[in-house]
Amino acid sequence: MTRELHDRVASLGPVLVISPHFDDAIFSCGGLLAAHHGSRTVTVFGGAPTTPVSTIWDRDAGFANSTEAVAARRLEDAQAHAQVSATVQHLAFCDSQYGQTPSAAELERALHRLVERQVADAVFVPLGLFHSDHVLVHDAALMLLRKLPKRLWIGYEDALYRRGRGAVQERIVALAGRGIVATPVSPVTAVDGRQKRRAVACYASQLRAFGPGGVDDLHLPERFWLLEPKEGETDHASAG
Repeated sequence: MTRELHDRVASLGPVLVISPHFDDAIFSCGGLLAAHHGSRTVTVFGGAPTTPVSTIWDRDAGFANSTEAVAARRLEDAQAHAQVSATVQHLAFCDSQYGQTPSAAELERALHRLVERQVADAVFVPLGLFHSDHVLVHDAALMLLRKLPKRLWIGYEDALYRRGRGAVQERIVALAGRGIVATPVSPVTAVDGRQKRRAVACYASQLRAFGPGGVDDLHLPERFWLLEPKEGETDHASAG
């Protein structure tokens, strides 16, 4: 990583976080958001099925059906982001538990329009660990990375799923196979974790579903990776 890129990462203003589900941005990047006031999150799977359905996860979270669950979770998400002085936008795609999964190309088109309109210098995207929805958003982000090279593209380790043995390492190897170099970076995050803790507490329904000890990973250090095309392809330093 060049000194120019190092300095850009160290001096970021408001950032844009792409979040698969309602809680992922806060769970994985809450400290980051708290340190960059005025940042924005786009929650990709923020929609509800036209016809209400009842899933095991939603019932464990205390909801009768998908309509009730999505309405409550949107509110939780907005309240959580307010705790870290950020805002959130919900897209209308439905997550995989509702059986209406979009394609990576559909997500890429929707996200392309949003990212182009944002002034944020850096876009934070999931590494795409374990969960199929996270993998899908990750794949769409890689499509965008090459189309919008002037932005800094930074992968965040998906909270909870990063605990899987070898999960992060396997993703880094997979990225290399796709022509992407992943370099550890340390953007500024909030030293005081109280804002993130208050934000996490807003997701009462999900904390209920995860159960005691299920979210211990959330308060460990957040970790990030700068994502760049290999030398000879589009170069962030020369483009930015």
